[in-house]
Amino acid sequence: MTDDELRQAIEAVVMVAIEPVTPGLMAELFEEPAERVEAAAGQIADAYEADRRGFVLAKIAGGYRFQTHPDQAIYVERFANREVSHRLSTAALETLAIIAYRQPVSRSQISSLRGVNVDGVVRLLEQRGYIEAVGRAEGPGQPVLFGTTDLLLERLGLDSLAQLPPIEDFLPGPDTIVELEDRLRLSLGD
Repeated sequence: MTDDELRQAIEAVVMVAIEPVTPGLMAELFEEPAERVEAAAGQIADAYEADRRGFVLAKIAGGYRFQTHPDQAIYVERFANREVSHRLSTAALETLAIIAYRQPVSRSQISSLRGVNVDGVVRLLEQRGYIEAVGRAEGPGQPVLFGTTDLLLERLGLDSLAQLPPIEDFLPGPDTIVELEDRLRLSLGD
């Protein structure tokens, strides 16, 4: 393996790693001595610093990982704090789940399933680009039907809605239902 190939391999592995990758593990993966991996990682780190990149290859907890350059902390904080306001409420997540699993679906169908008015939540999800009008229902008033967008798939890391977990995975099992029925009977005095 040439020096360039080794540096590329290190970058590729560290890029996809969740936790810092130790030189020993990389040496094993690349079938190269750990000292050579360490030297190549040092060269990468030096090159990023010399190029004044917005990120660094840092040695953390005995391994390597990419992280933002300390000089860019103010911008990263602004970005991270911006995302806080974009988190969805429980009501929005429930509504989004109904649309994802039942689409195309009207506002009144969503309201019926949730048991509350969903007009504001549907508007929010439309504004965020997670849902869109996909047609109109037949019948009185021809209500707008909603479906999910490619942006939602992107945010969920899915290729298609077929990759959503089966809805049955979220429903209680028969034993739980029997137990709930028994409790309800007891509480109602039947």
